[in-house]
Amino acid sequence: MFLGQLSFNSCIKFLGFLAAFFSFSQLSQAQVTLEYYLPKNTSYDKAIPTPEDFLGYQVGFQHVTPYEVAAYCKKVASMSPRIKIETYGRTVENQELLLLTFSSPKNISNLPKIKADHALLANPKTSKGLNLQNMHGVVWLGYSVHGNEASGVNSALLTVYHLAAAQGPQIDSLLSENIVLVDPCINPDGGRRFSTWVNSNKSQNLVSDINSREFKETWPGGRTNHYWFDLNRDWLYQQLPESKGRLVKFYEWLPNILTDHHEMGSNSSFFFQPGIPSRMHPLTPAKNLELTSAIGTFHAKALDAIGSHYYTKENYDDFYYGKGSTLPDVNGSIGILFEQASSRGHLQETVNGKLAFPFTVRNQFTVTLSTLQAAKSMRKELLQYMQSFYTEPPTDDTKAYIFGGGPDHIATTEMLHILLRNQVEVHQLKSDETINNLKFPLNASYIIPADQVKHRLVKSFFEKRTTFQDSAFYDISAWTLPLCMNVPYAESKTALSLGAKIQNKAFDSGKVIGTSTYAYAFEWTGYFAPRTALKLIQKGYQLKYATEPFQAQTAQGLKTFSYGTVQFLVANADPTPDLQAIAAEDGTTFFGINTGLTTSGINLGSEKFKTMDLPKPLMVVGEGIDANDAGEIWHLLDQRYTLPLTFADLQQIARIDLTKYTHLIMPSGRYSDYISEDKLKAFLVKGGTVIAMGDANSFLIQKKLSTLVLKPEASSLDKTKKAFDSKSAAEGALETSGAIVNARLDLSHPLCYGYQNANLALFKVNNLIFEDTGNPYNTPFMTSDKPLLAGYIHPKNRERFKNSPLIVAQSVGNGKLIQITDNPNFRAFWYGTNKIFANALFFSNALSVARFGDE
Repeated sequence: MFLGQLSFNSCIKFLGFLAAFFSFSQLSQAQVTLEYYLPKNTSYDKAIPTPEDFLGYQVGFQHVTPYEVAAYCKKVASMSPRIKIETYGRTVENQELLLLTFSSPKNISNLPKIKADHALLANPKTSKGLNLQNMHGVVWLGYSVHGNEASGVNSALLTVYHLAAAQGPQIDSLLSENIVLVDPCINPDGGRRFSTWVNSNKSQNLVSDINSREFKETWPGGRTNHYWFDLNRDWLYQQLPESKGRLVKFYEWLPNILTDHHEMGSNSSFFFQPGIPSRMHPLTPAKNLELTSAIGTFHAKALDAIGSHYYTKENYDDFYYGKGSTLPDVNGSIGILFEQASSRGHLQETVNGKLAFPFTVRNQFTVTLSTLQAAKSMRKELLQYMQSFYTEPPTDDTKAYIFGGGPDHIATTEMLHILLRNQVEVHQLKSDETINNLKFPLNASYIIPADQVKHRLVKSFFEKRTTFQDSAFYDISAWTLPLCMNVPYAESKTALSLGAKIQNKAFDSGKVIGTSTYAYAFEWTGYFAPRTALKLIQKGYQLKYATEPFQAQTAQGLKTFSYGTVQFLVANADPTPDLQAIAAEDGTTFFGINTGLTTSGINLGSEKFKTMDLPKPLMVVGEGIDANDAGEIWHLLDQRYTLPLTFADLQQIARIDLTKYTHLIMPSGRYSDYISEDKLKAFLVKGGTVIAMGDANSFLIQKKLSTLVLKPEASSLDKTKKAFDSKSAAEGALETSGAIVNARLDLSHPLCYGYQNANLALFKVNNLIFEDTGNPYNTPFMTSDKPLLAGYIHPKNRERFKNSPLIVAQSVGNGKLIQITDNPNFRAFWYGTNKIFANALFFSNALSVARFGDE
């Protein structure tokens, strides 16, 4: 349409858009001023330093480092009566995690009472009589949980400055009626990696060519934290220090709105929620979508005013409650996801023109201001929503959930801690209970009443949902807590007597039962059994593990010890002090055995006790390798098992003497000719063990190092003609993005030592599945004939997955090849299958079984 055909007002808007586009593409040619970002007709306190005053450069000129963010926040906080600043935690790399609380000086001096009054909203016993007209709203602004999505954290500088220095009745009204919490840099470790990279590769004359090194971070990039975890998937289970500290503050304040500022592909525009309505979790009230949409009108108006493109109700969803924009939804808050097209560096060519870093920062700051405007305008409505959220009773007939009583009390304790971290009401039992033929002993089990203020969150933890309105998911579709922990549980349709409410639960120490001058034994059932073994080996004890069960006399009477039980002879010195210290640290129980002659089964001197050697693993990392999978292995071995792990880039492997290592770990990824089949085969033939996960198996099969065959992928195609725009949804439905499958264990197999139940839940995140090997001994972990426990799996894949191997252990020369379809260490919270990975390290020398057929 020509300008002559437009109305006067339309012409003005069109010219404004052209000006914005010109700014978008030419912005980087001259340094922007602070006025480019800040709202018009607002004055600022000159006593408060601007970001440029403090940093020596304008926001957007280069990428701010986390240290600079922290220093600026502390400086402004020291000069403004509107701010309370606190450190809520430290990262693995010891960087501070800051939370800034903004409000009027009067409110800042009265924060404990304001917080306590706000908490009354989440208690139906106290919320009905509250005067919401005078209650403060609470807004949480969170920036850059992904370290290389930098427009968020850079815009946080502007947020801090604006809230501290803006003058006039509008800001005074906002701060007198609301508490604004600012988490300026959620992921400092990743942010430091990214800012260092782009700043060190920046040219004085900005280069926008997408092939420039500036836009090609080295592996693993700055997205993740120290251990290469995606922190935006850790809000619910809180396995990492950043999340644990942040969620304490979240639950202290229970904000009415929480914003989560991200970036997406450079060729896109700007996204704000709501996402795809059909993918909203059914436990989230419909009113949440209504309020999210209403808040969205403020964002649309603000982005219209500066001529920025945007979209909503596409691509993203509100299903998995473990993300920053969705956990609030199951807690009576409104979570808002923002996604800005990323410049990744300072200026990048895109299909929309040259995308400048300052432009991306301005969009993030603009929606920050529109969020605050919405919070102010909708304060009472948001408070009413939270009030009603916590007064609505459960809608199903479940009265209580009961869990515990399994062989691994460490996993049970961590499950309890996860619930308590999310402020779920948990009680002790009053007596032993038996439900659905499962026994729950009084002193090792817990009960959760379903009728509690957190009933939606509780149901999300325990439900096994398998039906969905939509068949595509942005993230995982199931996360059933007791299945991920491998802890026995049951639902009760009748009310159960509640014992005392649990406020905290100390770690359960193990014991040293009896004394012996001959030998001690400990079982492999405990979660920290691998750590116990490492400590003993490092102290000089020679450990042997049982490949068959046995019975022995102990101070507690005759006891049956199962597969994987570890025994060691007493040396000259009394081991009791060592064992008592380890029992306290690891929860391991040691049994004194005074004779090598057992009452049944193998004797302690039997050759069926194998020597346990110290594993010396090498893990392949680098370009092409899945950083999340690799990081989860690193975290497990370093943080939980205390096993030193060497990791080397894929390109280095050709130059490394692999015989120095007992195990080569190959996480999922795209492998290349950097690893030659000859080198791998030589390592295996000489007695090494290769552990391959996910797509690493495709590489091994392609190189004929493995005789396994992958089942063909299912296809969405058939003879029926379909609409072109249905193609994406049909293909997306075939993706297994995260579901729980039921697997059968061979409890006598070394990879399954320590388990006592022949069924185990595996978290499946891909469509990879093995054909049957034809060998009855080398497939210890297979799906059942009804594999789906929870989540979405396309019917075609359900059929493919039936009765199929998930793990295969084969002999190659003197070595072992252990192939696993999925990641048994998923996101650090899938405790249940960690033991399988540990067993691949500790028991691989017991895998030499008689060959069967042609391997």
